[in-house]
Amino acid sequence: MSWTLLIVDDHAGFRAAARALLDADPFTVIGEAASGDEGMAEVERLGPQVVLLDVQLPDRDGFEVAELMARSSHPPRVLLTSSRSLADVRSRLAGSSAVGFLSKDQLSPGSLEQALGR
Repeated sequence: MSWTLLIVDDHAGFRAAARALLDADPFTVIGEAASGDEGMAEVERLGPQVVLLDVQLPDRDGFEVAELMARSSHPPRVLLTSSRSLADVRSRLAGSSAVGFLSKDQLSPGSLEQALGR
């Protein structure tokens, strides 16, 4: 199975690196966004199956954006990411609609697949 992927992060360098790393079977990166509001617009426009969403965005908290995405017309599976560790976000993650968390330094196609339950 292949997955369409949207990357939402305010750092252009991370978006470019994540795209280069993840735009390979089974993922197809179909878009990028630099803020929560842009990410929401791209979810509605592109309908990705998966969103890699930064926890800390300039306009909105990533957890808030994940909840908004869960209520979209075609809700994607949201995987939160941060340069922080899982321990720093674990308590908030438990009550979130996000399917999981990956620290940015652990990002790979395999770790993303594993977090999605494949």
